[in-house]
Amino acid sequence: MAKRKLKIGVIFGGKSPEHEVSIESARKVIENLDRKKYAVVPIKIPKSGKFNWNSLKKFNVVVPIMHGLFGEDGTIQGFLKLIDVPFVGASVLGSAVGMDKDVSKKLLRDAGIPVVKFITCEVEIPSFREAKRKLGLPMFVKPANTGSSVGVSKVKSVRDYRKAIKNAFKYDKKILIEEGIIGREIECAVIGNKKLFVSRPGEIIPKDEFYTYKAKYDDSSGTKYVVPVKLPRKHLKGIQDLAKRAYKVLECEGMGRVDFFVGKNGQVYVNEINTIPGPVMFRRMWEASGMPFPKLLDKLIDLALERFKKEQKLRNTYK
Repeated sequence: MAKRKLKIGVIFGGKSPEHEVSIESARKVIENLDRKKYAVVPIKIPKSGKFNWNSLKKFNVVVPIMHGLFGEDGTIQGFLKLIDVPFVGASVLGSAVGMDKDVSKKLLRDAGIPVVKFITCEVEIPSFREAKRKLGLPMFVKPANTGSSVGVSKVKSVRDYRKAIKNAFKYDKKILIEEGIIGREIECAVIGNKKLFVSRPGEIIPKDEFYTYKAKYDDSSGTKYVVPVKLPRKHLKGIQDLAKRAYKVLECEGMGRVDFFVGKNGQVYVNEINTIPGPVMFRRMWEASGMPFPKLLDKLIDLALERFKKEQKLRNTYK
């Protein structure tokens, strides 16, 4: 008797500035899910967010590929937990923490993991002179809760600074001003719940001044992806160990991509974690580590079911 296929819902789009990016990411995931094992249903959420959310109850596993707000920040994860549907990726806490760059950097810093110097702003904005004194130039201004470099600006002058602050506040009520690191951008992928597996790292070499939205998603931008990146053995292991430490500190589960800056002096800083990483680099790093994308998706679905089974055994009554 043939084994019954798992019904997999791949959810994408949604109320986010990264709506279009999410659609492209989901397409790659849908194309690589094994149809011999899964009955795959694409679920596009409109920008309005209007959708019969209760229809998600019919799936054995949901794969959220909703980058940014309302998808990567714990919102959809909380709903799926409420209706008892297993889902791929970090749970509520890990998603919310990973999305908020202010909170995640403070947790990493308190755990002794190197992060760049930063200032968090909600109401009071430091003067350009004060920010420059604390962080130097160049510096970066970014919304606390977006991805894909949405709302991010590189600042070299007081004029840049004013424009950057105004732009970042279009996307969030809390923004960060960060020290700019001149060096390399390295990424490393991690999968697992408690037992973790880490990929070989890759390097991003943007043609633009930094890894902008265009550099990420416009094929004509000239961005280069080097996977796997060539590093001395001790530096390679150091980055992989740091990726696992950051993943644990930020309460990540299922999957995550940890992004690093490596300064010219060799100092490594954790920039951020992406709990629903875009599949391009994530896939390439795992392929370079010996795990093809369809097998990687199998593993992520297994991890979702593993966590769900453990959570179902927990008591929800007390006498």
